[in-house]
Amino acid sequence: MRRKLVAGNWKMHGSLDFNAGLVGRLRDGIGEVACDVFVCPPFPYLAQLQQLLAGSEIGLGAQNASEQQQGAFTGEVSLAMLRDFGCRYVLLGHSERRTLYGESDALVAAKFEAALAAGLVPVLCVGETLAEREAGLTETVVFRQLRAVFERVSVKAMAAALLAYEPVWAIGTGVTATPVQAQAVHAAIRGFVGAGDAAVAEGVRILYGGSVKPQNAEELFGQPDIDGGLIGGAALVADDFLAICRAAN
Repeated sequence: MRRKLVAGNWKMHGSLDFNAGLVGRLRDGIGEVACDVFVCPPFPYLAQLQQLLAGSEIGLGAQNASEQQQGAFTGEVSLAMLRDFGCRYVLLGHSERRTLYGESDALVAAKFEAALAAGLVPVLCVGETLAEREAGLTETVVFRQLRAVFERVSVKAMAAALLAYEPVWAIGTGVTATPVQAQAVHAAIRGFVGAGDAAVAEGVRILYGGSVKPQNAEELFGQPDIDGGLIGGAALVADDFLAICRAAN
């Protein structure tokens, strides 16, 4: 049975004082949580979070990384640097990276391969825009994003990774895919992985990301192919994030 997992993506939020308060409250409440949990703060706060989370059950991840190991790449952050700060996970291909910063399927695939080589757990994010959904292209888009990675590292590599389905139209909008809508895409993703390797498909955890709240988390997480959540705004409110984590118990 796949163990549930909840991840918090802080995006470009936080301060030294805010982070200390938030993590303190999360640590106080994490004993009531039975799922795996990690948070992804902005790069400048990784050192602080490494210290704040030391000895806790909450893991540390990063929001992005370069596919390059080192060199003249101003503004980039390598996977080895993330590992130095205790990161275990790294988000790759988040919709904001794809849509706002033009990251291509090929670039995301290169980052995925590099993350595996560096010993981190890549969290591969896939999802469609509202226009793509309305045009009936959800599976076409999601499968294309997956195929780019599988052609580079093979389906078997997913055994060491996580997947996150995040419909772009439901991120930060307050609009959430219904449990039925989300489950349908999660099942399609698992089926696509299963066409390459049934055992990997059965074991890979697929998270849902898109305006998850305490009010809808339990029903979403109760779907057979939804293995937890990638949480944005609610991850910045300790009580909400903990309630979402408890919904995954």
